[in-house]
Order: sequence, then C-alpha cells, then structure tokens
Amino acid sequence: MIDLGFILNPPKGLSVFIILSIAAILGLMHGATPDEHTWPITFSYSIGSYSTRGGMRAGFIFSLGFTIQRSILTVLGFVGLATIYVKYNLDGYVYVLVGFVMFIVGYYLVKGTDLHVPLDKLFGGSTHHSTKAERTPIQEVESATKEIPSGMALVHGFIAGWGFGGFSTIITFILAPQMPNIYFAALVGAFFGLGTMLMQIIIGAIFANLMRVKKLTTEQIKYVGRSTAARTLYLGGLAFAVIGGAVIAFPLLEKIALNTGNSVPNLNSIGIATVLVIIVVGVIGFGSLMRGYREISKTNDDSIPVVK
Repeated sequence: MIDLGFILNPPKGLSVFIILSIAAILGLMHGATPDEHTWPITFSYSIGSYSTRGGMRAGFIFSLGFTIQRSILTVLGFVGLATIYVKYNLDGYVYVLVGFVMFIVGYYLVKGTDLHVPLDKLFGGSTHHSTKAERTPIQEVESATKEIPSGMALVHGFIAGWGFGGFSTIITFILAPQMPNIYFAALVGAFFGLGTMLMQIIIGAIFANLMRVKKLTTEQIKYVGRSTAARTLYLGGLAFAVIGGAVIAFPLLEKIALNTGNSVPNLNSIGIATVLVIIVVGVIGFGSLMRGYREISKTNDDSIPVVK
C-alpha cells in the first residue's frame, strides 16, 4: 500500500529507484487532479480531436512538451537555479503567456468561420449574426471549422510547465537535489512528466468522447468538438491573460484560498488556480460544448447548423 504522507513529504537519503518511483507517482497524481496548467489545454485540444485516438494523441503531445520542460526544471533545481521561483512569483506571467498562445490558436480557428464568439467584432469580424439559422450539408462540415494544429499542444505543454505548484516544489527542491548528477536530476522531471502524460492521455480520451453519449453521427461530433475547441481556446485564452494580469498586478490574489483539508496539491485548497479551471473547462468549455450540441439538435437531418 502506498503511503501518501511518504509520497508527498519524501525524506532525504533515498535511492535513485525510489526517487524516480515517487516522481512517477506524483506525475500520475498531478495528471489526475484538476490543474490549471494541464486540464484547460488538454480539454481544448482533446475535445477538438473528436475521437478516442485523437484525444489520446492530444494528451500525449501536450504532455510531451510538459515532460521536456519538467526535465529542464529539475536540472535547474539540482544546480540551484530554480530558487528564482522562491524569490519571484512567475505564475501570473505564465498565465498571460499560456493565455496568449491559447488565444492565438483560438483566433486562428475562429477567423474566417461562422462560429459565433462574443468578441469577434473587436478583431475585424463580420457583422454580428442575425437570428436566421442556415444549414451546411454534412459533406461540407470540414469547411465549418478548421483543423486544430496539434503541434501547438507541444508548445503549450512546454510553456505551461513553467507554472509552479505543490507538485513542482517536491520534485524540484526535494527529489532532484538528491540525485547524483544533472542527468539523473533530469530523469526526475522526465518520470514526473511521463506519469502526468499517462493520466492526460486517459483524460484526453474521456474529453474527446464526451459527445458520443449523445449518439451523434461522426460528422456531427466532429463539428461540435472542433467548434467547442475553437471557442474554448479563444475565450479561455482571454480568461488566462486577464487573470494572469490580475495576479501580476495584485500578487496577494494567489494567497486567497479556501483550505479543503486535503493534503494532495491541487485538491488542498480552492483558490485562483481552481477558479481558472472552473472558468475555462467548466464555464467556457462545457458551455461551448452544450452550445454546439444545441446547434446540432435544431435539425432532424444530417446537416450542420451554421448561425449567420
């Protein structure tokens, strides 16, 4: 039986095998808990892939970038350079950067399509939609929304990895310094990333199959998935940037949290990070998902609704 206290508070003098095992377990826990650096991005790319394989691939690509970054982070922890996280609060800047990349990808997906987003007029979009709804034949669904550039998930993973939290503290300041050299220190981040990757692949597959419970056709699922991803990245990116800017301006915002009594990071308190997950995944993500489903359900045939 795994001793949770031992995993979350590992002592000094551990063997390389034990350290890497703990790092992998922490990665699994990190990937399974609602983390603002993983779930919103995994949701966006996975839901847009509209298939189990696509969702798993999105989770893998995102986590690959994340794993590379974590390997670098634990090396910094080994040589003592990660103390920058102790001196400076970089979370707000990471939020802004993640939000910027999300917004750029979302804007790419939304631009030139008939997807409705509240802010499209601010960016040179066409006149706002009227109440008249038209239908696009199912064969033309590919033109309704663009393909999601999966390579951006790799970039996203690398950028998001620079965010710092409870799990990062353990692998960077407790486990990595115990390793014999920087190469083994890099393995701490790699094993943590691989644990996260496994859980993100599973969660990505779940997100990608959310609409299958509604018994829609493959093309309808494709439309709903891609339109949800576009809106989530577009509006979620703005949410990340706004909250990141607020954290930069008012660092005390990150200290405001409700303790849950749980010792597991990401579950131990409800604060600004939790709010981000709720806003991006819960409100924007699932709200966009249900909007797409309502658009599909307005027709009884195999056409795809496009609001003009």
